[in-house]
Amino acid sequence: MNVLTMTGVKKHYDGAGAVLRDISQTVDQGEALAIIGPSGSGKSTLLRCATLLTEMTDGSLSYLGEPAACSENGRAVYVGKARLRQLRSAFGLVFQSFHLFPHYSVLKNLTAAQTVVLGRHRQDAEERGLALLKKMGLSDKASAYPCQLSGGQQQRVAIARALAMDPKILFFDEPTSALDPELTGEVLKIIRSLAEEKMTMVIVTHEMAFARDVADRIIFMDDGVIVEQGRPEQIFGAPQQVRTQQFLQRYRQS
Repeated sequence: MNVLTMTGVKKHYDGAGAVLRDISQTVDQGEALAIIGPSGSGKSTLLRCATLLTEMTDGSLSYLGEPAACSENGRAVYVGKARLRQLRSAFGLVFQSFHLFPHYSVLKNLTAAQTVVLGRHRQDAEERGLALLKKMGLSDKASAYPCQLSGGQQQRVAIARALAMDPKILFFDEPTSALDPELTGEVLKIIRSLAEEKMTMVIVTHEMAFARDVADRIIFMDDGVIVEQGRPEQIFGAPQQVRTQQFLQRYRQS
């Protein structure tokens, strides 16, 4: 079953030219998709379009077969605001920076949206939050505040907060870019465990070894288009396109 379907996606900004050029892509249930490519290739813009943070110039977008936007006369036309709010419940998003509420405890960061958006009883929300903190190895941090946590711990709380909303698909936008190398490993370990559990995920990342080891499929983007895609062993072991070869050669030399 397709969790996410994007067809003919284009995005341009006035005075800046095209950022995305006619991209079509699906993500299947249980699939871990990694998007790699150089800075400015359109990776994060594609993710922002998929998560309704940025409107497409043209194209169609749907979750679980339910449309969020359709292409009409060369432009993307979105469904109403009420329907978009419903569709947003289908996905979770983990940003580069953690976006935790600094005045909330760790546990309240996990329970607030559950009670307000999902309408869960406070006790049920807290039970869900505590279970996720245990999964993240943060059982002892429930009453702590974000400023008392390391960057890696804050990012794990952000992942737990996204999972608390029971999304059908989880997006990661460079989840380790704000972390030093010592803290990166603990976050990647959590994402790896989610992949093993067959959580549907789209991961924009610059961690090539991680993408190779965790993803079911790799997309390589450059200049707003998908240059090449395939299984990790094909992309990293035998890339077909010259541009992919050039990019990965720089990675191997770094």
